[in-house]
Amino acid sequence: MIKIGGSLSDWHRLGTWLDLIARPGHLHPVVIVPGGGPFADAVRDAQDNWRFDDRLAHRMALLAMEQFGLMLHGICPPLQTAATRERLRSLIRARMPAVWLPSAMALDQPEIAESWEVTSDSLAAWLAVELDAAALVLVKSGPCPCAATDAASLARDGLVDAAFPFWRARFAGESWCIHRDNHLLMEEALAGRAAPGCALLSCPEVEPVPSVRA
Repeated sequence: MIKIGGSLSDWHRLGTWLDLIARPGHLHPVVIVPGGGPFADAVRDAQDNWRFDDRLAHRMALLAMEQFGLMLHGICPPLQTAATRERLRSLIRARMPAVWLPSAMALDQPEIAESWEVTSDSLAAWLAVELDAAALVLVKSGPCPCAATDAASLARDGLVDAAFPFWRARFAGESWCIHRDNHLLMEEALAGRAAPGCALLSCPEVEPVPSVRA
């Protein structure tokens, strides 16, 4: 599972990452979780302007992730889109790289808080739990730690969302953070020859973010 941060949306080497992920022959099949990028920024701006509630903003943010996901597919057509567990599992069995479109699976899930404390970071970890993934990698534009660190520390520093430590604790696989400039390291990791960046350790004591559902 590889989460491509929305901050890469206008980066000139985004295509390099997508071509790398779409390349056949990786040790494991890959599912991309898209960030929200400028589409999520538009939701934030609209909420600031019109003051609608976080539940609606969360639903719009899921669609923002889908917009970015469709953009990734448009840039690199070999990346197949998938909105359901069945479609994802079919692509995984076929060892075809997939881009997750989250609304169908994540909308109205009672364990997912409908707030800005849950972003694509946490949704990537949630999907990793749902699919029993072996590993989760967060590709970031901001600074990544230079050594293994716990997810709660990253949340306090604003490098992942507030809910991510809870979902990291629920995820049994390995989790990593890698800077967008390190695509060559990711290439080695996909071939099974290296670790993909800095390990994000679990914090079992963390509490879930409360839901704002009516």
